[in-house]
Amino acid sequence: MSSRTQPVTPPASSRNALRVLPGRGRVNIAQQLAAELRHTIRGEVRFDAGSRSLYATDLSLYRHVPIGVVIPRDVEDVIQAVGACRKYEVPILGRGCGTSLAGQCCNVAVVLDFSKYMNRILELDPAKRIARVEPGVICDQLRGAAEQHHLTFAPDPATHKYCTLGGMIGNNSCGVHTVMGGKTVDNVEELEILCYDGSRMRVGRTSEEELQQITRAGGRRGEIYSRLRNLRDRCAEQVRHTYPQIPRRVSGYNLDELLPERGFNVARALVGTESTCVLVLNATVRLVPSPPRRVLLVISYPDIFLAGDNVAMIRSYGPIGLEAVQQHVIENMHRKGKPLPGAKLLPAGDTWVLAEFGGQTEQDASEKARHAMERIDHELRGHLDMKLVEDPHEQKSVWHIREVAIDASRVPGVEDAFPAWEDAAVPPEEVGNYLREFYEILKRHQYRFTTFGHFGDGCIHSRITVNVKTADGVKDFRRFMNEAADLVVRYGGSLSGEHGDGQLRAELLPKMYGPELIQAFREFKSIWDPNWRMNPGKVVDPYRLDENLRTGPDYRPQRPHTHFHFPEDHGSLAEATERCFGVGRCRGLDGGTMCPSYMVTREEGYTTRGRAHLLFEMLRGDSILDGWRDDHVKEALDLCLSCKGCKGDCPVSVDIATYKAEFLSHYWEGRLRPRTAYALGMVNVWMRAASLAPGLANLITQTPLLRDLAKAAAGIAPQRAIPAFAPQSFRQWFRSRARENGRSKVILWPDTFNNYFHPDIAQAAVAVLDAAGFDVALPQQNLCCGRPLYDFGMLDRAERYLRQILAALRDDIAAGVPVIVLEPSCAAVFRDEMPNLLPNDEDARRLSRQTLLLGEFLEQRAPQFQPPKLNRKALVHGHCHQKAVLTTDNEISTLKKLGLDCEVLESGCCGMAGSFGFEKEKYDVSVACGERVLLPAVREADAKTLIIANGFSCQEQIAQLTERRALHLAQVLYLALDQSSGKEPDRHRYPETELLGTRENEVRSSKRHAALTLAGSTALAAAIWFWRKRRAA
Repeated sequence: MSSRTQPVTPPASSRNALRVLPGRGRVNIAQQLAAELRHTIRGEVRFDAGSRSLYATDLSLYRHVPIGVVIPRDVEDVIQAVGACRKYEVPILGRGCGTSLAGQCCNVAVVLDFSKYMNRILELDPAKRIARVEPGVICDQLRGAAEQHHLTFAPDPATHKYCTLGGMIGNNSCGVHTVMGGKTVDNVEELEILCYDGSRMRVGRTSEEELQQITRAGGRRGEIYSRLRNLRDRCAEQVRHTYPQIPRRVSGYNLDELLPERGFNVARALVGTESTCVLVLNATVRLVPSPPRRVLLVISYPDIFLAGDNVAMIRSYGPIGLEAVQQHVIENMHRKGKPLPGAKLLPAGDTWVLAEFGGQTEQDASEKARHAMERIDHELRGHLDMKLVEDPHEQKSVWHIREVAIDASRVPGVEDAFPAWEDAAVPPEEVGNYLREFYEILKRHQYRFTTFGHFGDGCIHSRITVNVKTADGVKDFRRFMNEAADLVVRYGGSLSGEHGDGQLRAELLPKMYGPELIQAFREFKSIWDPNWRMNPGKVVDPYRLDENLRTGPDYRPQRPHTHFHFPEDHGSLAEATERCFGVGRCRGLDGGTMCPSYMVTREEGYTTRGRAHLLFEMLRGDSILDGWRDDHVKEALDLCLSCKGCKGDCPVSVDIATYKAEFLSHYWEGRLRPRTAYALGMVNVWMRAASLAPGLANLITQTPLLRDLAKAAAGIAPQRAIPAFAPQSFRQWFRSRARENGRSKVILWPDTFNNYFHPDIAQAAVAVLDAAGFDVALPQQNLCCGRPLYDFGMLDRAERYLRQILAALRDDIAAGVPVIVLEPSCAAVFRDEMPNLLPNDEDARRLSRQTLLLGEFLEQRAPQFQPPKLNRKALVHGHCHQKAVLTTDNEISTLKKLGLDCEVLESGCCGMAGSFGFEKEKYDVSVACGERVLLPAVREADAKTLIIANGFSCQEQIAQLTERRALHLAQVLYLALDQSSGKEPDRHRYPETELLGTRENEVRSSKRHAALTLAGSTALAAAIWFWRKRRAA
């Protein structure tokens, strides 16, 4: 590089922009800026403590509380926001879904979140194989649209279901199929960008003639291109000589894209700049053919080193994906209670290489894979086990093992690994040797670790148990990072092979590039951002890798007394909130259960991650200051449906439903709760009272005007119907039933809803258990698990209910009598909340183990029971708590025994979620949740298809918003038993009509009886009054 290079020095206050101002000055500037932004943009401006806390972290070790957050609606909003920030000399950064692993998208700046509104595919041209997208478009959104034309966007990181194209461009993201189609930089054609100074331009590949025209035209664009050309000319040979020639060179700026042989591609030079140079307003990206048929070759190795030795050979056979995963992933997922079914498909070994082959036909793909098998077998003399997986469902199960590798790296209470030396890349032929030396470094530092990754491209992911909570741990972390960087550079690799530099690796870039190219990087940034206001402190002129740590030596959270004991988190709510490290899976819009309120609002504060981060900041106490009484935290938790989807779907089983209950118990302590809390939280009390006169209760709750008054008094949405009380409760019916001796005893739990509203479900369960040969008993006392209490934080009462249950059932618990629960949310209380509230109570632990859903019980304790066949189609909606805490597998197995052709919906939460959907303020969100998948699927189902949903809430949502009625598993089994007796089936339009028609007729009858009784009583009272009046006269 020529010595004519001019030093580029950022302004002294650039990196710490507002950090250096006194507190009052910082607040004044932020307030003035916020006021101007609210006046000039249509989008959302959020400078409150809660919003700033939400964006203080990403998926890295770091934490920076931003100045404020702007959520632009369109390009004009972005332009105005940047202009306002420029006026006050405030830094900015663009953010997608916030899953950067090196600290790129958290800073003391104004954060522009593009994901909520700027998420449109503006153009998709299958003939030209390009698409033009806004920065908030989700990767899978684009891939799904492209697949309709047999095309795809090749980069597909593990976060492909929720990461945004803007974030992928900022990071230069990769993924499994970059072996086939390259990194993000290889798939970007043009960018429309905005500079901090307000300059807006479209950039892309530039011929020498075009370059001359642009520079001659002058202006800001001409100046930028002229300086870029000058930089290129001075740096060209150094770039050619120094940049690693490997598939996954992601670290540093892409100055190589300015070389003449690369076409002076300014767009690609800006890919991977991590919001340190410009903002992307929209991007034109390349699409590639997507092989319609795929097969998966699984190759087993005794250790990861031998697997690494063979990578280059396997790559030469043309796979479209080439990954590796270790046994450790399977073991850790088992420890977390999330076993991987795909593990049964793997040949014996410690490490598996997954080589995917594609073709136009299955035969074409299989032939490529079999050819690879033959060559590998020949090269290695038959010393390896291999398996060709051709079935698409089995392939999905095996790929799932690789996809959950990140999940497996954190086992709360056992192993907490972090993204430290996360994604280094080396030449594919050196993977084995690199890993041998890298493992020696890890052992020397006594770190535990999980290793996996994109071995076909030489990119190795590792999650490591670094300790940054102590000063000594931080020192050791710094030593380790330097040693690891030296090793990668020695192998001709890249510090990052996928996730960028940010703060984590930027300090180490001189090891890889040397001082002259680092100076070139600074010059490149200064060309675009001369005032150093774009995401300062990242990539160049960086923060140290061991400062601004999220949980560093200065992290001392509050540890208040809590009702829940959090036994898996050392008894600490603070440690429970630390589980969330920002993976962002809760931002998914399709599939899974979490997080329903985010799915319909796209609000970061309504994600599992957002709520966990707010609680983390609350307990940290330096950004959210009001503790248990903080309204920002409460507002975020208010739209939590307590579905527990996060407990099942979150990689580290964050349980916001439990955290919400704990928070609300303190928030309302010593204060009067809203009326809905008493009306709906204590519903068992009111239902027990109403059962004394169910007809009168129905008259009040089902008659116009009276029902409106009842709903208004209880805070129930006027659009909702209050469920009707059964004329006879299940317990009343059961008293008249004769017991059969000599059979194995089971206890059927008469939950509040099936006891008072739907006793026919419990009656059907009795008939089924009787047919299976069991003696059914009920608890002697009228008990309630207290499920609704948790939604309102009434934990003292909830604990009291549980102790009453344990006392009443003590003898049966000791005898090991199974407790069969029909309502999944009640079963979840016994399985989940009870051990958390009463962790040292042996009876509580036993009852938790002895609690079974009906399907569970029949599959595990009565496998000989074979119900008659129904032979029809069924649409099955799993209850959220059942999916999160238990499983739907047993139920599906039972339904299949009936001969049912089951379609299990990926419907998430129904939206009713106990009392949530009844509350006036939450009605719209409740309906929107149901309308995502469940309700349309029910409406579209064939009239003869059974609709199956076990939860009372799910049944009510379906009943109130469609023409159909859902059946409980017990009712479906009863239907089979009933039809086997010779009764003529399907005499009605819907199969549920026969079963549920009686219920509705009885309710109408009780209501008429109550009305007549009330009218007669009124008439009698009036007659007596007149008689007494006449007699007195």
